[in-house]
Amino acid sequence: MALIRDVKISDTERLLEIYAYYVLYTAVSFETEVPSYDEFKSRIETFTAKYPYIVIEEDGRVMGYAYAHAFVGRAAYDRSCELTIYLDKDAKGKGYGRALYEELESRLKSKGILNLYSCIGDPDKEDEYLTKDSERFHAALGFKKVGDFCKCGHKFGRWYNMIWMEKIIGKHGAL
Repeated sequence: MALIRDVKISDTERLLEIYAYYVLYTAVSFETEVPSYDEFKSRIETFTAKYPYIVIEEDGRVMGYAYAHAFVGRAAYDRSCELTIYLDKDAKGKGYGRALYEELESRLKSKGILNLYSCIGDPDKEDEYLTKDSERFHAALGFKKVGDFCKCGHKFGRWYNMIWMEKIIGKHGAL
């Protein structure tokens, strides 16, 4: 049975291992170099200062992680945040992604977050580096495409698009 829990700094090495696959072998991440351990640890510390950062583990091994972080970083956006998720390359199709996002959404809603956003690499044509799986995953969870950026990411000698998807999880009214 899978367990979802808050990230710990001691998870840094395993999370970086999961993420490195996406940097080195896919266009899911538009980073082209794997961050150092210290850089990745610093990102975890920065994001956990304000937002939830969770992992899912099976039999004691972390199989994926998801976190929220500031959307744009201006005070007027404080009721919105961006979500990020990465699963172990061999963990697809086990429901880990849905479980992580549902938990993250619940935690964010309880903090008064109303809008969720996800920035997603999007190919004109699926290839060995990038598919539309992330867009389909987000759509299945109720996200809607709200923005297209054409050929803004260059990786593996190819140009990729980027899309923004949004999910409204609360009522907008006077605060």
